[in-house]
Amino acid sequence: MPADSNIIVTGDERENTILFQSLPERSKHEDFLRRAVDLLVERVVFGRASRSSKVVEWAAPEDIKKAIDLKPRDGPATHDELLAFMADVARYSVNTAHPYFVNQLFSSVDPYGLIGQWLTDALNPSVYTFEVAPVFTLMEEEVLREMRAIVGWPNGEGDGIFCPGGSIANGYAISCARYYSYPETKTKGVYAVPNLVIFTSELAHYSTRKMAAFMGIGTDNCIAIKSDKLGKMDVEDLERKINETIENGSTPFMVTVTSGTTVFGAFDPIVPVANLCKKFSLWLHVDAAWGGGALMSKKHRHLLNGIELADSVTWNPHKLLAAPQQCSTFLTKHKRVLEEGHSSNAKYLFQKDKFYDTSYDTGDKHIQCGRRADVLKFWFMWKAKGTEGFEKHIDKLFDNANFFLEHIKHREGFRVVLDKPECTNIMFWYVPKCLRGCENEPTYNERLHKVAPKIKERMIKEGTMMVTYQPQGDLVNFFRIVFQNSALDHKDMVYFANEFERLGSDIVV
Repeated sequence: MPADSNIIVTGDERENTILFQSLPERSKHEDFLRRAVDLLVERVVFGRASRSSKVVEWAAPEDIKKAIDLKPRDGPATHDELLAFMADVARYSVNTAHPYFVNQLFSSVDPYGLIGQWLTDALNPSVYTFEVAPVFTLMEEEVLREMRAIVGWPNGEGDGIFCPGGSIANGYAISCARYYSYPETKTKGVYAVPNLVIFTSELAHYSTRKMAAFMGIGTDNCIAIKSDKLGKMDVEDLERKINETIENGSTPFMVTVTSGTTVFGAFDPIVPVANLCKKFSLWLHVDAAWGGGALMSKKHRHLLNGIELADSVTWNPHKLLAAPQQCSTFLTKHKRVLEEGHSSNAKYLFQKDKFYDTSYDTGDKHIQCGRRADVLKFWFMWKAKGTEGFEKHIDKLFDNANFFLEHIKHREGFRVVLDKPECTNIMFWYVPKCLRGCENEPTYNERLHKVAPKIKERMIKEGTMMVTYQPQGDLVNFFRIVFQNSALDHKDMVYFANEFERLGSDIVV
């Protein structure tokens, strides 16, 4: 062993040799770890989650570059410098743990999920074989089986995987659907099959079109189906476009419906679409990345009626169920399609002559090789809360959303986009005093379109809340609050309304 090594050997030669860092090195690193964890717990997890803190410490890009030395350096930094870097990174990052961060389809930091994530990082596993990830390969199968049972497939039959995000999960759906109908694509490629066509709602997540391009199907062959005024897929338009596609010589093979669209939170009608898929022998995929959490609630799972008829489902626990980023799943009722469609049987990793049951070496059905154990944080949350806890969480989200909706309906200056949204997405315009009574003027919509960006700028620079806005079709910019944090209560709902009024009432456009 080199003389300058930090590793020493101890123990009786007749016992297993134990290798560990020298005591001075361990002491130094242990001190740093404890100080770092204390900083995270006190200043990030709890300090930044209080209602009195800012949602964001706004700084322009050039200001952040000046505040934090972002460039790698040739020499090592001291532990004190590293702790200072941690504090600065936290200071200028968006505080997604803040109760008033309602800007995306995720928020908050669940304490049990966080511990599960820390344990994941401390163990640093890669989940492809039982050999190197014995607990996690088994844990994934149990959690995914239970999720499939909640979807409604008997005894949790089928298969599933954890994915790096809902977009990739939707890509797996396309891959499995194509392989299921045309297995020759795995070996011969897209040139061996007809011109394949996917159908999805015009309000569906952009990932379906993006993955169609990525997989060689082409965005022109991802046909957008009209949606109604509530944001739901128009089933008559779907059938019409399926027939048109066939008449034009192309081959439909898949329909993606959405359970919880990104903006409206709409749930497409699964049962009539499933009937069409059966009629035309099409794969039915349900993108429930956002709305899938409602399956955990007896009161709200009706929103996904018919989901058990699907061939596959995307469900992201990091959204409505508040698991830490990222935690996404792809589920299918077809037991072999993931493995047969994606496996390559690399002999240096997936040897079949190992001393244990190699059916537990599940990594070959993924397109990834190295892969995080995203299951652990969700499993740990599930253990801590139970299914009952998730149900209470979901019911609280819907209660808060309904309270906020009814509250702003009766306040001057607020106009709702939908009277009865299905999910916890609440959409509205805030109309400043300068526009009230001007609804019939020809420039009203043009002026109203400018309001949301101005209010957003004020809220970000003051750090009082973070709420997203967007146009949608013919609708000018409107705000969309997404309620996903069950630590909020009705007083917080009133706070949001009051804050919009404070920030926006004097705006002139």
